Amino acid sequence: MNYRCIVQYDGTRYEGWQKQKRTEETIQGKLVKTLRKITGEEVQVIGAGRTDAGVHSLGQVVNFHLKGRWKAEELETALNGDLPDDIALKHMETAEERFHSRFGALEKTYRYRIRTSTEKNVFERRFVWQYGKPLDVEAMKKAAAFLIGTYDFTSFCGNKKMKKMKKSAVRCISKIEMKEIKGELQIDFTGDGFLQGMVRILVGTLVEVGEGKRKAESIPAVLESRNREKAGFTAPPQGLILVSVRYEI
Repeated sequence: MNYRCIVQYDGTRYEGWQKQKRTEETIQGKLVKTLRKITGEEVQVIGAGRTDAGVHSLGQVVNFHLKGRWKAEELETALNGDLPDDIALKHMETAEERFHSRFGALEKTYRYRIRTSTEKNVFERRFVWQYGKPLDVEAMKKAAAFLIGTYDFTSFCGNKKMKKMKKSAVRCISKIEMKEIKGELQIDFTGDGFLQGMVRILVGTLVEVGEGKRKAESIPAVLESRNREKAGFTAPPQGLILVSVRYEI
């Protein structure tokens, strides 16, 4: 039976989503271990996207198959009772056998939060980049407009082996929205997929525009260069959260 649910997590102490041999501190690894303990089965947990170390999730969608037949609500309760407090399962349900959380995803939305006020909020420090200075948001919006559309985003990929792997770096960003709320800038990115580190590199590049260190009009040339060194720095992970994943109804 195929099960589908939303996973929320505080990624602060984890080495990202993907299970690794060198550490047990990954979100996928914790889910696999807990499912094995509860069901007695070796389970492949599939996520809609692979978040990096320190990145959070409000709406990561996962699916997994079990040989045993569990009621979704009972399984959700059992798993949440055994998972660490910084990982939670929401809205578990049975899904069609062919449902695949990664390959079936149409769009993902990520949010990046930047503190622009000089006033610190210590209770939000794990979920906001503590930048602490004002930014030229209008210039950043102008730069963001050049990123909307279908492009080769090699310049904004953190994987240095991308070209050697000969995988396509073409992605479509359908929307970039910026909102200023009480000394904080929130940037929402919606697209059909994102490369490794892509959102954080996009944020770093936009911040350089907001600081006046690069012109908004430079963005097309950065895209065309397909050269990581032409884009901005990589913003820190704690400000990034996977908000939602959209599928066909």
